[in-house]
Amino acid sequence: MLLDSCKSMQELRQIHAQIIKDPSPSSTHAFIRAISFCAVSPHGDIDYAKTLFTQLHNPTIFSWNSLIRGLSNSKNPHQGISLYQEMLQRGFQPNKFTYPFVIKACTESSAMRFGTVVHNHIVKLGLELDSYVQSALIHMYACGKDLDAARQLFDKCSERDVVSWNSMIDGYVKCGELERAQLIFERMECRDVVSWNTMINGYGILGDLLETRKLFDEMPRRNLVSWNSMLAVYSKCGDVGGARRTFDEMPQRDVVSWNAMLTCYSQSGKPNEALALFHEMQAIGIKPTEATIVSLLSACAHLGALEQGARLHSYIKDHKIALNTILSTALVDMYTKCGSLACATEVFYAIEYKDVLAWNTIIAGMAMHGYAKEAHQLFSQMQEAGVRPDDITFVAVLGACSHVGMVDEGRRLLHCMSNTYKIDPKVEHYGCVIDLLARAGLLEEAIELIETMPVEPNANAWGALLGGCRIHGNIDIGERVGKHLLELQPQHSGRYVLLSNMYSASNRWDDARKVRNLMRAKGVAKLPGLSMIELKGIVHQFMAGDRLHPESDDIYQKLSEISKQLKISVGYLPDTKQVLFDIEEEEKEDALSVHSEKLAIAFGLIHTDPNSTIRIVKNLRVCRDCHNLSKLVSKVYRREIIVRDRNRFHHFANGRCSCKDYW
Repeated sequence: MLLDSCKSMQELRQIHAQIIKDPSPSSTHAFIRAISFCAVSPHGDIDYAKTLFTQLHNPTIFSWNSLIRGLSNSKNPHQGISLYQEMLQRGFQPNKFTYPFVIKACTESSAMRFGTVVHNHIVKLGLELDSYVQSALIHMYACGKDLDAARQLFDKCSERDVVSWNSMIDGYVKCGELERAQLIFERMECRDVVSWNTMINGYGILGDLLETRKLFDEMPRRNLVSWNSMLAVYSKCGDVGGARRTFDEMPQRDVVSWNAMLTCYSQSGKPNEALALFHEMQAIGIKPTEATIVSLLSACAHLGALEQGARLHSYIKDHKIALNTILSTALVDMYTKCGSLACATEVFYAIEYKDVLAWNTIIAGMAMHGYAKEAHQLFSQMQEAGVRPDDITFVAVLGACSHVGMVDEGRRLLHCMSNTYKIDPKVEHYGCVIDLLARAGLLEEAIELIETMPVEPNANAWGALLGGCRIHGNIDIGERVGKHLLELQPQHSGRYVLLSNMYSASNRWDDARKVRNLMRAKGVAKLPGLSMIELKGIVHQFMAGDRLHPESDDIYQKLSEISKQLKISVGYLPDTKQVLFDIEEEEKEDALSVHSEKLAIAFGLIHTDPNSTIRIVKNLRVCRDCHNLSKLVSKVYRREIIVRDRNRFHHFANGRCSCKDYW
């Protein structure tokens, strides 16, 4: 028969035309076979199958089952349930071949309530002992996390197939019951690769790298899913080396493998490696997916690599990749963190469906740039659009208040969180307000809040208070808070440095030395200052005082020129109060002159167009002397400089900074 060799819908349509021309009794059988081909074959067309079915005057059980099967495997499995209901209404009695597909439709549609109704139908028809029906029911209940019902059926099974065993293991894994999953796995005599992969994923979810690796090594046979699962676990646990070794050892890779490795690099603070891997991925012709682009945009955001981020945006446009909410939000995040608010807002307002994450991203971006008024306007627009703010929204708007000293507004927002929005403030929200009060010099009010807040203050809340003490030179409160922080975070280098600097600023050199000696004794290393600047798609990194860059001689010569020019033009003198060591004044000036952002500015002035913006990303808070120098360079050299430090953005232009010297 022609249908036996049919391999395309074009051929099927030709056969259909012949059936119409020859309305013999045998044509009805051929018509039903055509429905089956369209519904079940990978070369078929489910919509065409539905059309053919409506033209069938006397459908058989086989034709009903074929179409239900096709619909259960389609993008709209709930239509399989509807067809089953129509089948019952028209008086047709299902058989044991009907129910595995109806149950699958219930599982795929998450229609658990109707699944229990179908289960009752099965019992009434006496089909509950059929092994295929039992296996489908176990899978349905396990997917719906009704493990008691799944286990009862599983224990009653006279013949358990591998699907039943795997369904139980998967159900326990998804519910976090790894011990019970392990017991089923150990009892299983017919393990297949799915059984092993499910257990690997289970231990991976828990972050148990040792047990995951043990299972992986014991596997008698691995497939691509096994390798990708192992790679994902290394990524989840932050073991970049293990992930890369696994990636390199893989006998074959798909786009999921590349995405997992890219995500690992991006989330582990290795954005340069992520971008290099993407170029390698492109070179061998692997087509990126949405997940690929999102990971890369995250890497660009981390580096402040605007050029590379913009290229990715162009790639999206050129390849006509649909800009859904997730991808658009990743673009907004990249542009805000790379210092281009104009592009960020353009992308944001083009998003058709703006969810709470999209609103939070643009609000946080405005806050980071110090545009508190705009952040609060967006907060109002968000509510007008019918999107309910969540706790992350309030972290963003409270952060905006902190960056510009909007004390009254910050107090009001904290108060109305629970009263108006029914959101209980968390330690992060109290931390924002403590930071706001401390920066504004309201240290006593900040202490009162930290002592009376209904949740236990964390190290970040105490750190915000210590930062305020440093700004306002309150050594009495700062000393008490600093010592408490050293107990809370004995391995956090920033706490030692801040307390030591406060002592130094008060000329308490002996106390400063004691703190630094304690830091050394505990083996705590100070986080080095790093600044990054992108040039022609390449990110250049500078460390304070280093000469590792191949153009170091030119950079230091340019720095000397800048210093002389600023002294002549505007009388610049280094703010040596920023060097908190008991050394000579000349040595202090030398120490200040080689801070990492100054090296980056010099490099930028050498290589960028005179009318272009210099963009720098720094891992620490910018010091006051570098802040002053950046303002003066923007005036004397007529250049806009944008610096993203650990806390916020600074836009320098015409001798002024967007932060208005409040940071």
